[in-house]
Amino acid sequence: MFSGAQISLYPMTDDFVEVILGAIRALEPYRPNFRIETDDISTLIVGPPEQLFPAMRDLFLAASGRGVHCVLAATVSRGCPGEPDDPICAPIAGSNHDQPLAARIAAAVRHVQAAPRTAQAVAAQFSLYPLGSGHHMDEIYGCIDFLKASGVFDRSKNFCTKLRGDAGPVFATLSEAFLRFGAPQGHVALDLKISANSPSKA
Repeated sequence: MFSGAQISLYPMTDDFVEVILGAIRALEPYRPNFRIETDDISTLIVGPPEQLFPAMRDLFLAASGRGVHCVLAATVSRGCPGEPDDPICAPIAGSNHDQPLAARIAAAVRHVQAAPRTAQAVAAQFSLYPLGSGHHMDEIYGCIDFLKASGVFDRSKNFCTKLRGDAGPVFATLSEAFLRFGAPQGHVALDLKISANSPSKA
């Protein structure tokens, strides 16, 4: 399997260069398990699917912790048939995401409830695309049921779902949506925007 994310970070500050470069340094602890490539548009992280969202969380917290308005945009994918299998992307031993839908929803809620708090409030919107599943709408509706029970569900929007809350549970919710819905070995993609310290109130 191949799993990874293309990430772009947008800090709304004159000091954006230092904010971006400092945030990228937050990925250093993940380098033993990841392939990380940065260019002038985005940073690619390739590695175990369970570690993608913790890495993105730490990157985003490093930037948003400065108090400036920051936005992270990411495209996340696992199981893409157009990408070669990569041993670095092997799921962490013991992960089991091929249970019946109701069991996956319950397990996902438990994982979000156990997520550490970060004291950083964020808002996010994302769309999930379980491309490798023959019953993709069942998976999407199951994911929506999970989101409504996650504790960070804000509302449904056109083409996406909005989340709001502490960054820890929000990133955990995104990770569970990505990992537990869609065929375990199928192609699943997620499109994400997440914001912190926004001057807007809604």
